Amino acid sequence: MSYRYIEGVTVADVAFEAEGASLNELFESAGLAVTNTMIKELADLKTEEKRTIKLENDNLEKLLHDFLHEIVFLKDRDLMLFSKIKVDIEKDPTYRLFAQLEGETINTDIHEMLVDVKAVTWHLFNVAKKGNKWTCHVVLDV
Repeated sequence: MSYRYIEGVTVADVAFEAEGASLNELFESAGLAVTNTMIKELADLKTEEKRTIKLENDNLEKLLHDFLHEIVFLKDRDLMLFSKIKVDIEKDPTYRLFAQLEGETINTDIHEMLVDVKAVTWHLFNVAKKGNKWTCHVVLDV
């Protein structure tokens, strides 16, 4: 499970690629990348509060987009960021996602904030299986 930021893709946005050995790991990595875009150290986030996300979609790319959008929405609505994300995806016949997120309310006295993610864009967005790994490319509007 990992992710890396990509320079030079856009001028005012943040791009990253994430990967995982499974779809679950891919979604977990991408979720942590979104959070780490906003806070310097994920380790500074305690796992004091939990949130659950349940989603369903026929399209895997739309499912990932919706999932990342929910993370941004929870940041905007509840001022929450998450350092632990556990995802379970099933396909029967549509993709069903169940995710448990653990984190805490943003506290600028403790957390060194970076940028504010406003949205997950569709620009260059993709999900693909490459060999035995799942990968995605995501651009965030900041």
